[in-house]
Amino acid sequence: MAYFWFKAFHFIGVVVWFAGLFYLVRLFVYHAEASQEPEPAQTILKNQYEIMEKRLYHIITTPGMVVTVAMAIGLLLTEPEVLKQGWLHIKLAFVALLLVYHFYCGRIMRRLAANECSWTGQQFRALNEAPTVLLMVIVLLAVFKNSLPTDVTSWLILAMIIAMAASIQLYAKKRKRDKEKSLATTSQAEPQL
Repeated sequence: MAYFWFKAFHFIGVVVWFAGLFYLVRLFVYHAEASQEPEPAQTILKNQYEIMEKRLYHIITTPGMVVTVAMAIGLLLTEPEVLKQGWLHIKLAFVALLLVYHFYCGRIMRRLAANECSWTGQQFRALNEAPTVLLMVIVLLAVFKNSLPTDVTSWLILAMIIAMAASIQLYAKKRKRDKEKSLATTSQAEPQL
């Protein structure tokens, strides 16, 4: 019975953790783009994003990570024989990468707060796709275990990365066009002296 409790709360922890990671880096995007705003809006926005980032990281994302890891340890204690399976070693390596990503986000958060981060919104959009790839690999390993078709999975992940990179580029072009259109409309609406 303990196994099912550990598994249920492991899933809950994963959902909370990933929700926090996805939203945290989205806040980094907005935080970085606030630099393009005039004062006092720039300072107000940056201060607000800093508060939101800290609360999200410390109150939601990190506790989600702790629950996920603690429940995974509980699962391993109830089924120690699974530690001998190769798929789990690979999954744990990807989870280790996810942990590095989590703490790296904490570092970025501190650098943004200190105005020491020079990343652009577009760079943060790309960074925000990393947990998607990790989530996909981790879930596929957990579901398929040793029968994961690695050739198909590799191509699928590569295609997903290419699609994400293309969509980030297309979105950047769209934002640039929209901004140019907005500026043109604004300049046309101003009365001529």
